[in-house]
Amino acid sequence: MNGGNHSVVSEFVFLGLSNSWEIQIFLFCFSCLFYVSSLTGNFLIVITVSFDRYLYSPMYFLLANLSVIDLIFCSVAAPKMICDLFKEKKVISFGGCMAQIFLNHAVGGTEMVLLIAMAFDRYVAICKPLHYLTIMSSRMCTLILVVAWIIGFIHSLSQLVFVVNLPFCGPNVLDSFYCDLPRIIKLACTDTYKLEFMVSANSGFISLGAFFLLILSYIFLLSSLQKHSSGGSSKALSTLSAHITVVILFFGPLIFFYTSPSPSTHLDKFLAIFDALVTPLLNPVIYTFRNREMKNAMKRVFRRVMAS
Repeated sequence: MNGGNHSVVSEFVFLGLSNSWEIQIFLFCFSCLFYVSSLTGNFLIVITVSFDRYLYSPMYFLLANLSVIDLIFCSVAAPKMICDLFKEKKVISFGGCMAQIFLNHAVGGTEMVLLIAMAFDRYVAICKPLHYLTIMSSRMCTLILVVAWIIGFIHSLSQLVFVVNLPFCGPNVLDSFYCDLPRIIKLACTDTYKLEFMVSANSGFISLGAFFLLILSYIFLLSSLQKHSSGGSSKALSTLSAHITVVILFFGPLIFFYTSPSPSTHLDKFLAIFDALVTPLLNPVIYTFRNREMKNAMKRVFRRVMAS
């Protein structure tokens, strides 16, 4: 790889989050708590949906796959960040850095498509309830999942193919705790204006467009609830509010990262921590632990495990 792009940089150095011992201890406890919680919560969702026959529905199929994505996403940067907290020199190899970038964008792109698919699922359930199982068939759900991963990989590769061929010949210090495109591009020993614009267009504007598309779709769905009974509307409103909350918290940091011309370093790091540690926990907390069907299913699976 180094020979192909004429780079003399074999590793990158992270400045990390703080040099204060007290803050490092706080960040270590905070990061471990949220990382373990994300792993446990999302793993429980996958296990529950897989083994409880009452959750064999398109909505829970998509929800379980969202948990799989979050399991991968929270493991891309968080474990190394936790291990690096007390290290004096925080380094990552060139290949490791490229792998972080690839996985972040592949998984992020896949999750973006899956959130749109979940909005479509709610549209069919609310506006076309009699045709719900016909439209959202097992074949359609599988197709959605395959398309989501294909789009995620294409989105990531379309950017990474340009980055790996950049010449990195000098500075290798990143004021962060993980690798991402905007920071890496600025270290290249060449004019990267066009590439920075391409990244903003690819990641920033797509995130912004998808965000507004989802918000408009949920506004339409909320207005459609007026035609339904109060009981059904209450349950649907609770589900939609959970979806809207996740969409806002997922897309907020992404839009900031890729559309802000001169982001504040402190705000940038705060949102990066939020994106890496807190966002993967949104699925279990917002979608699941306030969902009566999911909580009852978890109890059934737990009793079945204990009985065996």
